[in-house]
Amino acid sequence: SYRLESYPNPFNPVTVIRFSLPSSGMAQLRVYDTLGRVVAVLADGVYEAGVHEAVFDASRLPSGMYFTRLEAVGQSLIHRMLLVK
Repeated sequence: SYRLESYPNPFNPVTVIRFSLPSSGMAQLRVYDTLGRVVAVLADGVYEAGVHEAVFDASRLPSGMYFTRLEAVGQSLIHRMLLVK
C-alpha cells in the first residue's frame, strides 16, 4: 500500500521522509510551503516497489508548516510537517 510519513515531526532542521510504493513506477516527492510553492523536490523518477527514504534539510527555510506530496502511479498522498527553529 502507499504510505507517506516523516520522522522526527516536528523537526529542526532535518527530517527523514519515508514513502512506500506497492508497485514500481514513476514517483514524485515534493515539499510545499503553506502558499503552495515548491520548496524542495526530493524524488522524481522511476522507483521499485517497497520502502524509500529521502532527507529534507530545511535549514534555510523559516519555521512553519510544510506539506510533503507523493504522486505515484495515479495516487497522491499529502503529509503535514512542522519545522520549529
